[in-house]
Amino acid sequence: MKKSIMVLVALLGLGCVHVMADDGAELYKKCAVCHGASGEKAALGKSKIIKDLGVAGVITALKGYKDGSYGGASKAIMKGQAATLTDAQITSIASYIAK
Repeated sequence: MKKSIMVLVALLGLGCVHVMADDGAELYKKCAVCHGASGEKAALGKSKIIKDLGVAGVITALKGYKDGSYGGASKAIMKGQAATLTDAQITSIASYIAK
């Protein structure tokens, strides 16, 4: 019985870590350095204002940066930022930005 409880607690703990990893606010923190606390800045003075893109626009941009099909002169910077994001994380970030 104790072993079953310990396994259940461990699995619940892993589930919480996964949920936290997909939290848009937490994931957005590294973006805020260039894009501002709520996506209100033009990163490096050149990018679009991401809070104005909407959920679909942010998803399109991040997936495009990830696969190299989107972006201008600074797309190499964003490709590195988006490379490790899952589709679920991209959606979480987009939803957070567009709130």
